[in-house]
Amino acid sequence: MTTLWQASQQLLAGQGSAAELTQDALSAIAAEPGEGQRVFTRVYAAEAQQQAEQASTRWQQRQARSPIDGLPISIKDLFDVAGEVTLAGSHLLSNGTPAAANASMVERLQQAGAALVGKTNMTEFAFTGLGINPHYGTPANPWQRAEKRIPGGSSSGAAVAVADGMCLAAVGTDTGGSVRIPAALCGLTGFKPSASRIDQRGTLPLAASLDSIGVIAHDVRSCWLLDSVIADQPLVMDQRELSDAHFVIPQTRVLAGLDQHVSAAWLRALEVLRAQGVQLTELPLDELAELDTMNARGGITAWEAWQWHQAYALSQPDAYDPQVLTRIKRGSLLNAEDAAELYQLRADWQQRVENAVAPFDGILMPTVSLIAPTLAELDDPARYMQVNMLMLRNTSVINMLDGCSISLPCHQPGAAPVGLMLSSTHGNDAALLTWAAALETTLKRSS
Repeated sequence: MTTLWQASQQLLAGQGSAAELTQDALSAIAAEPGEGQRVFTRVYAAEAQQQAEQASTRWQQRQARSPIDGLPISIKDLFDVAGEVTLAGSHLLSNGTPAAANASMVERLQQAGAALVGKTNMTEFAFTGLGINPHYGTPANPWQRAEKRIPGGSSSGAAVAVADGMCLAAVGTDTGGSVRIPAALCGLTGFKPSASRIDQRGTLPLAASLDSIGVIAHDVRSCWLLDSVIADQPLVMDQRELSDAHFVIPQTRVLAGLDQHVSAAWLRALEVLRAQGVQLTELPLDELAELDTMNARGGITAWEAWQWHQAYALSQPDAYDPQVLTRIKRGSLLNAEDAAELYQLRADWQQRVENAVAPFDGILMPTVSLIAPTLAELDDPARYMQVNMLMLRNTSVINMLDGCSISLPCHQPGAAPVGLMLSSTHGNDAALLTWAAALETTLKRSS
């Protein structure tokens, strides 16, 4: 399958056609049987095709607006588009006021000439890591599709859209892993940058202190390319030898209870890296155990979500997905003093973790501790909540750290998708992507 990076390079070389690539994406969305109706809450077929055709002319005249001019991109359905109601995967907002302006990120994509193919489905209000949506349907994971496995969330439609060729890359959000989890479960690459890199104006929040805008694509270069268009400043990747890398592997919390598929892929990836001369240091990092205490009553996410949702949750509770509402209402258990204490605890925790990992080039861990379960398995509410906690356990560490993180596929061809997550502290995005590109090359060669 053509990646965003490959498509951009082809157009730069005078090969291929943006119009054809976008038509292929739109055909995949409309294909029957297919996941298009569950992946997208809104499709911009005519607009995308027109944009791609105009971009094709610009490429022929060597006047492309950007490296992604005319290429098919999707956006998560919590970004404002002028004149449209932003649903955020809900029925609650379906009769809301249309957005007066585009989200900043959408504006940048339009300025870059991207062919926006549509808005992708998501967990309601981005508040689980599973990707299940009872209102608009749940896109089926591309792996063993007949078994109807979850795609991961909350950027569920974003991942399936990329996996199924409905776009070359997708923009989502990541508050506790919502870009990296679906990327890992669907065999893709998901990049969560440092939150301050990308302007979040016009993005419906979950928890502003933890929210970030991220991207999903087929590879590191494609993630870098899309990020460079929507971020305030493009990142400069350099060349680094993987044999010079020194990564830390936390021993607290993040390696517990890996299922057999994840464990096998994780251990094999470590063997591959050691064979390349990568220095891997196991560090207790006991600070990670403190997160369970901090989040015992919902934590910062539930507190901030409750501030936004309180009036709706009290007046229209039946409009919500009950599983999502349960998580939102945990924020009602906290008061302003509790919240102030949480923010102070986080700041202290963040400083201690940053100091502990400072000597290393990155933090290495499995993205998610289990492969995608079936939808049927999660019919049981208790199992739903248990799996959701496991999905978010590792990824949410980096949001609490206000860091940057990327999930790379590390499974063998044909096996259940498994993600390898490389992370770093705030502002180290360029170095992170550089190391990730080297990791990606090595992992692909060993497959």
